Amino acid sequence: MNVLVINSGSSSLKYQMIEMPSENVVCNGLIERIGQQNSKFVYNPINGEGVEVESAIATHKEGLSKLVSYLLDERIGVLKTTDDLKLIGHRVVHGGSTFSKTRLVTPEVKSKIKDLFSLAPLHNPANLLGIEVCEELFPAAKQIVVFDTAFHQTMPSIAYKYALPKQISEEKKIRVYGFHGTSHKYVSEKANEFLGTTNTKLITLHIGNGASVSAVENGKCVDHSMGFSPTTGLVMGTRTGDIDPSVVLHLIKNLGYSVDEVSNILNKESGMLGMTGYSDFRDLISQSQNGNSDCTEALELYAYRVKKYIGAYVAAMNGLDALVFTAGAGENSVDLRKLICNQLSYLGIELDDNLNNIRAKELVEVQTKQSKVKIIIIPTNEELEIAKQCYELI
Repeated sequence: MNVLVINSGSSSLKYQMIEMPSENVVCNGLIERIGQQNSKFVYNPINGEGVEVESAIATHKEGLSKLVSYLLDERIGVLKTTDDLKLIGHRVVHGGSTFSKTRLVTPEVKSKIKDLFSLAPLHNPANLLGIEVCEELFPAAKQIVVFDTAFHQTMPSIAYKYALPKQISEEKKIRVYGFHGTSHKYVSEKANEFLGTTNTKLITLHIGNGASVSAVENGKCVDHSMGFSPTTGLVMGTRTGDIDPSVVLHLIKNLGYSVDEVSNILNKESGMLGMTGYSDFRDLISQSQNGNSDCTEALELYAYRVKKYIGAYVAAMNGLDALVFTAGAGENSVDLRKLICNQLSYLGIELDDNLNNIRAKELVEVQTKQSKVKIIIIPTNEELEIAKQCYELI
């Protein structure tokens, strides 16, 4: 059975069709810069010639309609009719406390996703839009949602509760939810498979434009760096990460910023971009090597924040078996991994510089022989994890 996995963003859409249960990729691609004149459409059938087109794509519906035309193409398509596709899996960032597992899309599920727009304003609206467009274009397919927050529902109350008045935290459901759960689940299971046991203590580092850390003990998440929203935790490409809430009050009450302006600052104008003018780690490292002191400081600050979480989670789990790097920068940035692992030998974490000099396409160990903790790079595959959960559901 083919499962089409959709990861819909505000101005982009990634997709992958995977045959289950063989886990063979049938096609993949992306649609970028939706709503602009220079939109980019990429379609890559595994057994055929790929397509890359740059032209205006006004809406998500237009982009997905373009995808349908290629999926049905007589020469390079992979479907005969849209009715041949029976299952579509969607990534939804925020499931709140309502969703702790994968769900079949119903009007009630869509309504709940909409109710959570304010908690993930950069993600949930686009996620729901992708669902609604696919319902229209693939009427015979079952639509299934996989929530980024679901993996973190195993956190104990001492990890997910805020010290707010009980009435507010419980009635208004204000708590730590956690994000990037699909990725953390995938790489932690791969790590345990590699280690040959689920009786492990892992720290998984999902490091990309969005970034988060999970403490995973015996296969279950016990703590996570992101909280009520995806803004908290590590410093990110454009997000502040952890910040004193009084800064927000000060910006609004004393400096005259509106709530919307502050939200935009925290989510879109801060992080590495706000500190340096660059949000991509490749640019940051290149600029640092060329003498840009702002970029050097930002990278050191970034690594420092990651180290603080590593130390905290080693303490929370009373030990560590493996440190796992994943996602764009985690998998590909030799320099960032070195910065993060530097001066962690007291925790038994010792990086081998020669082994680390790699951009991983598969699982690889990069610790020294003396290191008490394994350091593993595992390329994440959120699309495969979503396909697996969708297939298991039905």
